[in-house]
Amino acid sequence: MPVLTYLEAIRQGLWEEMERDERVFLLGEDIGVYGGAFKVTEGFLERFGEERVIDTPISEAAIVGAAIGAALVGLRPVAEMQFIDFISIAFDQLTNFAAKCRYRWGAGVPIVVRGPCGGGVHGGPFHSQNVEAYFFHTPGLKIVEPATPYDAKGLIKAAIRDEDPVLYFEHKYLYRRIRGEVPEDDYIVPIGKADIKRPGRDVTILTYGWMVHKSLEAAEIVAQEDIEVEVVDLRTLLPLDDETILSSVAKTGRAVIVHEDTRTGGIAGEIAMRLNERIFEYLEAPVVRVTAPDTPIPFSPPLEEFFLPQVEEIVQAVRWVANY
Repeated sequence: MPVLTYLEAIRQGLWEEMERDERVFLLGEDIGVYGGAFKVTEGFLERFGEERVIDTPISEAAIVGAAIGAALVGLRPVAEMQFIDFISIAFDQLTNFAAKCRYRWGAGVPIVVRGPCGGGVHGGPFHSQNVEAYFFHTPGLKIVEPATPYDAKGLIKAAIRDEDPVLYFEHKYLYRRIRGEVPEDDYIVPIGKADIKRPGRDVTILTYGWMVHKSLEAAEIVAQEDIEVEVVDLRTLLPLDDETILSSVAKTGRAVIVHEDTRTGGIAGEIAMRLNERIFEYLEAPVVRVTAPDTPIPFSPPLEEFFLPQVEEIVQAVRWVANY
């Protein structure tokens, strides 16, 4: 089985879907001739031509608006945000139109909006954000954020085949740092299904994206203290996989929720409340969050490191709930 980087897995998934379905096309800033800011779409223009790999003006609202229109007439557009931070410019198009079309008049809007999210590369406050919580509150959208090459390829293919709008967040820190086996055969990772990356009996960590890898590191450290952690990779943020989340925490009785996004109004708060409402009687300790603080993400490398959740913070949280 081939070993691919996270970036190569996304690239391969896009390529295969364009080969499989001529309705799939790409649009975004510098994705054609330049091959994308991170080179995800390098070579696509030469293979698929300028009608299916479209370089756009610097206007995220126009990119997403055009994608929605194309979807409504039967195409399967994949719109790239050069950095996911600038999806905010298309917020109205996504939340007030694409997300509501099926509810209002039964029309699916099969678009994918993908782009690099997250910190760790010293991009500063406009190129390092995690924007999932802004859209998590919007019925009609689906949100995915893979952590591994296998999931990255399977989820991009599932997103393209979905009949409704999918936001596909890819963590830029993982692009060339994470490698994994990826099948050559056609496969998808179902949207809405979490994955247990490490089984355990004592504490559940619920997380996604880059924080999956930090949580796995933390789990290895506390295993030396006879604390066995179950690491659940959410993979899909909207809709959440309540079945996997609740069954894991009911088994261990303790939960730590880890995300790179800032704390207030983050996804961790919603998950904690679901645990409280539905399996309170199984909890042996308070649910704990490990998140970034409520500030913009700094450009300065030392400040960025302080801002981002670190392995030691996760270890401390796990120890606290385990010994509560």
